[in-house]
Amino acid sequence: MKIDFHTHGKLAKKLPFSEVYTQWLLQAAKKSGLDAICLTEHFNTLEFDVLYEYVTKYCHCEGDSYVTPENLRIFLGLEVDIQEGGHTLILGNKETVLRLHKQLVPYQVKGGFLPIDTLYTMIKDEAVIFGAAHPYRPGSNIPQLSEQQLMYFDFFDLNGKDLAKNSGDTQKDVYALAKRLNKPCVGGSDTHQATQYGVVWNRFSREITTINELYQEMKAMQYIIEIAPTIEMQVENASAQKKLLKYIHELGGAYDTALLSE
Repeated sequence: MKIDFHTHGKLAKKLPFSEVYTQWLLQAAKKSGLDAICLTEHFNTLEFDVLYEYVTKYCHCEGDSYVTPENLRIFLGLEVDIQEGGHTLILGNKETVLRLHKQLVPYQVKGGFLPIDTLYTMIKDEAVIFGAAHPYRPGSNIPQLSEQQLMYFDFFDLNGKDLAKNSGDTQKDVYALAKRLNKPCVGGSDTHQATQYGVVWNRFSREITTINELYQEMKAMQYIIEIAPTIEMQVENASAQKKLLKYIHELGGAYDTALLSE
């Protein structure tokens, strides 16, 4: 099973949800060769609940995951900012993810993000997998957290955007941090656009349908991370596409129609 651990279902946080665009993304993920994704939308994105309601209606449920008509498996999660600076990833079943999102609504604005200790207290007894997103990206202070705080994480994100900009240092730094703490790394594309799927993925030897199975396979490191040789070009093209589509929206146009109309 090829799975991408860090993806988004919208073009940008401040843009309205588009059913057409999200469906296009999910279809493109399957076409890229992926068998599964973790949908880790930003917890402070516009219409978060609408996006997740659409995904769970568009798909059928298997275990803790949802499967599209094209047979792409989706594990649900969210990306949460912390007060110290940096982003975290939380993976869980639908009920847990939506409940945590509701609890986090008061802390969605910069300056009011939860400290890592408070966030961990909120989730530590939940059946979730907790990760550190792109820990070495500029603006992230995750590597400066205390050793005790770093041990909160179940995994560290080897992020596609960061790999495209500086693959050598990103791999060296993230792998070293994970090794020091005896935690797994997993690859995540961090895509908001279809062209970025398939830049990095994790190959598991068996099909997984539940959060607990996923955690156990990660913990045992029963997978390999693979990076596409075209990663730089794919991320660069995706970034250009995002800027163009956001500009269309700013001008009052329908970015999804501009992209997908015949």
